[in-house]
Amino acid sequence: MHTWIKICGTTSLEDALASVAAGADALGFIFAPSKRRIMPAQAREIVRQLPEKIERVGVFVDESAEVISAVVEQVGLTAVQLHGTESPEFVARLRTHCVSGHSIRVIKTVLVDDDFEAQLKQFFQEDEDGDPFLLDSGYGSGKTFDWERVKPHLAKNAACFIIAGGLRPENVEQAVRTLTPWGIDVASGVEREPGRKDLEKLKAFVAAVRRGETMKAEGR
Repeated sequence: MHTWIKICGTTSLEDALASVAAGADALGFIFAPSKRRIMPAQAREIVRQLPEKIERVGVFVDESAEVISAVVEQVGLTAVQLHGTESPEFVARLRTHCVSGHSIRVIKTVLVDDDFEAQLKQFFQEDEDGDPFLLDSGYGSGKTFDWERVKPHLAKNAACFIIAGGLRPENVEQAVRTLTPWGIDVASGVEREPGRKDLEKLKAFVAAVRRGETMKAEGR
């Protein structure tokens, strides 16, 4: 199993290329209020210099469909990630948006709080073959959630999922072994300061994910 790895909060070409060299499958560009926010024009210049195989994900929080669509087109995004209170209807509408004849991937964030199981049912109970959802402890929180607590609920849901929140080279191997996620999303855990990546942390993070896959496959 190859775990999809997204390095989020990309703000420079240097960091983008370092993430790709380390083994990232996708890069995230934040277009919402954040220390790692980037303007569409800047993101476009980075995206045009990336290998074709790298997914380009735009992160939005309670933005209008019109603005999201415009940024997707301007930057050349292949996916969007929604971290706000977007409704299932809004998510479904965005999924019909096409870029060069292809629909875009829409990743909806579900916060791990007292209501998270209800959110899973609301968004994903009939979408087993659809886009993955993302589990997080909060937008930009940098904190882990209780992996063991959510594990039983995920076992009942056939949709694929991504985990985020407080992941770093020291703990991501255990996260992979505990939850066997479809994907991993990281920002602060591979930085030397907000918005600036650390090459050694990037390499260590990807290596830890791959170790977790191997150990899980071997039943360890």
